[in-house]
Amino acid sequence: MKFLVISDIHGNIDNLERLESQFKLADMVLFAGDFAKFRAPKTGLPVLEKLCAMHDTIFSVIGNCDDPSFLAETEQKDISVQGSLVNREGLVFAGSGGGSKFTGTTPFERTDDELAADLDIVAQQGEQQWDNLIVIVHNPPKDTKCDTISNGAHVGSPRLRAFIEKYQPLAAITGHIHESAAIDTIGRTTLINPGPLDEGCYAWLEAEKDAGGWKVTRATLEKL
Repeated sequence: MKFLVISDIHGNIDNLERLESQFKLADMVLFAGDFAKFRAPKTGLPVLEKLCAMHDTIFSVIGNCDDPSFLAETEQKDISVQGSLVNREGLVFAGSGGGSKFTGTTPFERTDDELAADLDIVAQQGEQQWDNLIVIVHNPPKDTKCDTISNGAHVGSPRLRAFIEKYQPLAAITGHIHESAAIDTIGRTTLINPGPLDEGCYAWLEAEKDAGGWKVTRATLEKL
């Protein structure tokens, strides 16, 4: 299974179109949010429409630059996994949208408890192995290569990290921190921040199932 991993488009439809050949190679597309430009939430809808025209199987959350009401638009397009569980091809997808409270200048900033609450549906399924789970979280978990800002501080979510440590999903896709495009691990979980597509960044994730369950076989960072 080959996944095209993108995040933080921020209204840049030109870069989205430049990925057309990559979309054709992907079995599924994973998008970690921020359809819209900073302080221009209305720019999100054209991105959503273009994105949905480029592939039949997309899983997404919304980002901190997207208005909370925009979630309904992604649900109408049937690409949202925010606060829900979606089963496809033997895999399960769940997600958490928005970013941690910081400046208050973006429309979808949330407390750590709110970020983690989007994933409560996983706990509600009872005890089981989650090696087939891929989580998409706009805000990165704390203390990884994927949540470090330019001064070296880790600004990710402690609660999202605790979730990953406990449930050990196959992979966690994140974004939000533009300067922290990276691939890392938390236990058995592969963590990917592809970097902002607004700046030409994207990633690939490949996984397969064998007798021992699902495993990541390849993860790479790419740039247009």
